[in-house]
Amino acid sequence: MASYDFYFTRLTYESGDWDVDVRMPSNVLNSLVEYTTLRVDPVERIVALSDPKMLEAPFCYFAGHKLVQFTAAERKNLERYIKGGGFLFVDDCNHDIDGLFAKSFEAEIARIFGPKALHKIPNNHPIYSSFFKFEDGPPNTGVELNGWGDDLVHDYLKAVEVGGRVRLLYSNKDYGCEWDYDFRNKRFLAVDNTRFAVNIIQYALGA
Repeated sequence: MASYDFYFTRLTYESGDWDVDVRMPSNVLNSLVEYTTLRVDPVERIVALSDPKMLEAPFCYFAGHKLVQFTAAERKNLERYIKGGGFLFVDDCNHDIDGLFAKSFEAEIARIFGPKALHKIPNNHPIYSSFFKFEDGPPNTGVELNGWGDDLVHDYLKAVEVGGRVRLLYSNKDYGCEWDYDFRNKRFLAVDNTRFAVNIIQYALGA
């Protein structure tokens, strides 16, 4: 991986919208520098899911609001990446239940890995203690959902596991939006909300 321990890869795909939360990666990368000793490439890399280069990435990010309908090449690479030991963090930007992204993405995962592959992980899963400790599972996000507290609707994350390790982490909590702000405003947060991103990446790297 050149001279870096970590680089952030965003995946593009032909259906839907992948270019969301454009300020988020810089805030996450900043946190890795601040809290860890990882040598971090400061530049976000954008790679097509259909491009074999994505198979080399230690971590990939996939997000959107709209319909997810993979091409044959995208489907093939995703399966190879997950089964080959990659790590994909998927974030549903709709922040909703049964939204278009959620329904179509979950259908694609069922088609590739089987109907039971994507499942809820317990709120004491090692990913919640791989760096910082999150005693109650996935941290809440600040945006309410149609008057319902997000923590009531989405008090869990889902995953596809291979060999006992999470290889695809799936969130409907819209963390990307939560972490998408001007970097100069981070100092005003009482608690740095990108700490969970550090956990996800440390877990992806084998912590």
